[in-house]
Amino acid sequence: MSQKPKISAIMTTYGHEKFIRQAIEGILVQECEFEVELIIANDCSPDRSDEIINDILENHPNKSWIKYFRHEKNLGSMSNFLFALKECKGEFIALCEGDDYWTDPLKLQKQIDFLDENPDYVACFHKIEILKTDGTIVKDFITNVPENHETLEALAEFGNYIHTPSVVFKNNIIELPFEFKLTPIGDYFLYIMLAEHGKFKFIEEVMAVYRHGVGILSADDSILKSKKWIDCLVLIISCCKNQEIKRILYKRYKISIEGLYRNTLKEKKESFFQTIRKKAKKIKNRIMLQILNSK
Repeated sequence: MSQKPKISAIMTTYGHEKFIRQAIEGILVQECEFEVELIIANDCSPDRSDEIINDILENHPNKSWIKYFRHEKNLGSMSNFLFALKECKGEFIALCEGDDYWTDPLKLQKQIDFLDENPDYVACFHKIEILKTDGTIVKDFITNVPENHETLEALAEFGNYIHTPSVVFKNNIIELPFEFKLTPIGDYFLYIMLAEHGKFKFIEEVMAVYRHGVGILSADDSILKSKKWIDCLVLIISCCKNQEIKRILYKRYKISIEGLYRNTLKEKKESFFQTIRKKAKKIKNRIMLQILNSK
């Protein structure tokens, strides 16, 4: 790489051997008028990810873009991300985890052009499509971007409506708060911090694919997701200095707590009746066996 990169793309990976090649190649085919670096942080993945990445490092024409790190011990997803973030030299940062992929070779050029021309914006994101576990690609059914989506207040009120492989942001966070290292949901926490410095732009073009049911969070059950979301909100509130944002987040926290309580009661109730049905079935089978044996 002949000069400082304009943008650094972060790719954290663990257990992505089936997807990692497509994820990397979606970045290496980008057509840009500036330098790009790709930071790949392999969190001691036990599969063939390392072998696949090294093959790309040897053979791809844009292999010089890649800075590859393979940890000897598993750090965990947040520590691995923080490691990769510190390695970024670019003026801007893009995100793409090892199980997602970009589909538009002009994605970075479009997003950087917008951010360069609009200095009051700190980040931009775009539409994505979702790859379901059965192999079909469909429109986004997970997020709903509100009409008023550009501000910190909107992010606090409506939650996370930004898909990770779609976002590009200014590399302007000098120091991350201690709470960020503890959060189970890093992307939303990051967006809240970024939005303290400027607006977010939504580009209505599909330029990436998100794999549903593959990542750590998407594979969790609803109660575990709720617990992680509540933990994230508590940590953001803990370090947030804006009192109005704290008020909005606390309202969301209370709603989430109530939802978790209802879901937990529902699960316990369903579990209770399942146990009763199983016992009833055993008793019925025992009675039927006794009747047959008495004949």
